[in-house]
Amino acid sequence: MRAPSRSDAHPSPVKHWLWLSLVVLLLDQASKWLVLAWLEPYQVVELVPNLNLTLMFNTGAAFSLLSDAGGWQRWLFAAFALAVTLVLVVWLLRLKPGEGWLAAGLALIVGGAVGNLVDRMLLGHVVDFIQVYLPFIPLALFNPWPSFNVADSAITIGVVMLIIESLRGERRHDTAAER
Repeated sequence: MRAPSRSDAHPSPVKHWLWLSLVVLLLDQASKWLVLAWLEPYQVVELVPNLNLTLMFNTGAAFSLLSDAGGWQRWLFAAFALAVTLVLVVWLLRLKPGEGWLAAGLALIVGGAVGNLVDRMLLGHVVDFIQVYLPFIPLALFNPWPSFNVADSAITIGVVMLIIESLRGERRHDTAAER
């Protein structure tokens, strides 16, 4: 009988956090499926002031970047999402126990990237439907006003978490250097 190893006591961070990626993927795809079933394209449903549901299809990237490029961008963005996902999963595999904040941020980005990748591969575009109007930005700047989805939200939150973790890491490094 072998003695338990250190790896037996602490599950790999990727195994511990991939559930979050799966939850993001499932919530993203379920919400898109519901919106596709309930709304017509560009139909506006006001939930509260400054928050609407509006079904839109994005063949480009953020803020419809390259949406009128003729179709090649679908494969570029799909390849980019796949590459980012692979890099982030490898990063997750290399994390040490105790790096939960970083692992959660990476897992959110992975779930969001895969959610939008599924749309691109199956539909040829990303389904967006959440519109938040910011009172300090004139509506005339965008036509139509941009929409986003659960996957985009997870990616944004994950990136913010990575930035915070990076800043915390720099602070820890500076404090250790002062000692």
